[in-house]
Amino acid sequence: MCQVFRVSKSSYYKWTHKKPTKQHIRNTMLKTEIEKIYRTSKGRYGSPRITKELNMQGIAVSKVLVAKLMQQLHLRSIVKRKYKVTTDSSHKYPVVDNRLNRAFKTTTENVAWVSDITYIATSEGWLYLTTVLDLFDRKVIGWALSNTMKSSETVIPAFKMAKLNRPINNNQPLIFHSDRGIQYACKEFTDVLATHKNIIRSMSRKGNCWDNAVAESFLNQ
Repeated sequence: MCQVFRVSKSSYYKWTHKKPTKQHIRNTMLKTEIEKIYRTSKGRYGSPRITKELNMQGIAVSKVLVAKLMQQLHLRSIVKRKYKVTTDSSHKYPVVDNRLNRAFKTTTENVAWVSDITYIATSEGWLYLTTVLDLFDRKVIGWALSNTMKSSETVIPAFKMAKLNRPINNNQPLIFHSDRGIQYACKEFTDVLATHKNIIRSMSRKGNCWDNAVAESFLNQ
């Protein structure tokens, strides 16, 4: 091994007998305490909070050193994602009853589609992802990514993509289910759905996320 690493035997034996420094011993102890506090907080504490906890325990340490040791341990605080509203149900457009009624299993395709909108935080701002799933195989058959919440950039292009991937049979009833958001209730989108006489609109009850559980659980994965 010494030949491979080009190290003399004397240097190797000197290294094996080398005693750890006081700083090394202290940092090893600090890492143990840091990891303990980090695990107890379920990963929510960053270097400022952990430094404060250590100081309260009588362990004098700087935030800079704690941050450095956390980096060596590959520990990062879990940042709670800021909440952004995507469902605006306070509008004057008519809503419809829950015709799907949580019947999330179908035996054939194009019996029921479910749709929802979520948000994604990026370095350039918020993006909105709209998806349409067929309950038959839970496959995303239509989607749209936009930087606005306009129906012309969210639900309409997602629905049109779904039609391309799963052509609609106008002789077969198809339930299109969503929440009560303005994008799904506005005239612009309902006029698009109205071009297919076989489509039956369905909406979740107010404030009841379980009525659209399949679409919402997909986006929360």
